[in-house]
Amino acid sequence: MLEYLSKIQGQLPQGVKTQIGPDATSIGWIYQYALVDKTGHEDLSQLRSLQDWNLRYQLQSLPGVAEVASVGGFVKQVQVVVNPSKLAEQRRLDTAGGRCRDQRQ
Repeated sequence: MLEYLSKIQGQLPQGVKTQIGPDATSIGWIYQYALVDKTGHEDLSQLRSLQDWNLRYQLQSLPGVAEVASVGGFVKQVQVVVNPSKLAEQRRLDTAGGRCRDQRQ
């Protein structure tokens, strides 16, 4: 990566400086931990969500922590399926503030 960056440095606009972030491979890891639920109440997606939405931010707020890399578990996904006919029923939608409101009321 360093070789590639040095090759393109001359093609970048004046004043632009390149920088590489922290090493995200296990070679650069200082500390590893595993979330384990010995009770069996939490599945792998719940443990991963705990890691991604709680522990990661708490650990990153500590002095000297450059990166918290998550590995393993199941990443929770949310899919929104739009029903085109129901969407077409709506006359005019007000999306101010991130909310949809039917103007017929």
